[in-house]
Amino acid sequence: MSINIGISDSDRQAISEGLGRLLADTYTLYLTTHNFHWNVTGPMFNSLHVMFMTQYTELWNAVDPIAERIRSLGHAAPGSYAQFAELASLPDAPAVPPKAMEMVAILAQGHESAARTARSLYELVGAANDEPTADLLTQRLTVHEQTAWMLRSLLED
Repeated sequence: MSINIGISDSDRQAISEGLGRLLADTYTLYLTTHNFHWNVTGPMFNSLHVMFMTQYTELWNAVDPIAERIRSLGHAAPGSYAQFAELASLPDAPAVPPKAMEMVAILAQGHESAARTARSLYELVGAANDEPTADLLTQRLTVHEQTAWMLRSLLED
């Protein structure tokens, strides 16, 4: 059945591709954050362990709405590690867990990267009058920018 929601086929394709990159960033950041939750050590163990759990839970809850928006636009959502590795703008977690404050820095950079990915879609989404995707992007930007700020604050003297 053809899709007629008031967004052209080419715009739906381009928006879906951009959302696929955001989904890959979100899932990669989720995995990295969960990894750091498991492997954090040091004097800030308890506070970082709890903070990372809050963050990975939020990220886990974000992947479904992104994927479902891609599906609503008529395209398949990426869902394999290989696809995510190809699409993500941030690297996978280090093979050897870094020290706690390096974890914090890596996560701050990851949230900033995800924010840039989300922000890069606004022009296309606006031109296509795709308000649901714009709303989703605004929600994701709010979370990523606020989380990056909180993580960066931990790194200040």
